[in-house]
Amino acid sequence: MQYHFKIHKEGNVFWAQCIELKGCFTQAGTKKELQLNMQEALNLYVEERPNSKDLAAMPNRTIKASKDVVAVSLDPEIAFSFLVRYWRMKHGWTQKEVAEKMGFEKLYSYQRLEAGRCNPSLKTMGLIKKIYPEFSVDLALTI
Repeated sequence: MQYHFKIHKEGNVFWAQCIELKGCFTQAGTKKELQLNMQEALNLYVEERPNSKDLAAMPNRTIKASKDVVAVSLDPEIAFSFLVRYWRMKHGWTQKEVAEKMGFEKLYSYQRLEAGRCNPSLKTMGLIKKIYPEFSVDLALTI
């Protein structure tokens, strides 16, 4: 998943704000450092608390990179967890309801999918796709 940051320069400092995610911004002394900071800021912003009812916005695919706008990729593991959570919330289901639909005996097994940094098996990815037909692994892997 790629989000877009608008880069600004004030004096000797570069700073950037994510266009799609209000409040996601960072700064650095060099453009190279800024690139690393944008990645970190994006990952931290999207990797939300498991009990939060807030949901980050999806990337806007119509925004194009330019001189002052750069695409920054979300870590694929965080993107995967975000998308699992995103589609659950869009369907209005609880974690418990989805865990039951997927046949998990323990709620924790499903919660790990939303917690970030998960490594699901192909079987689990198939169950996710069955529950959420609109889920796109390709979107999570876009870098």
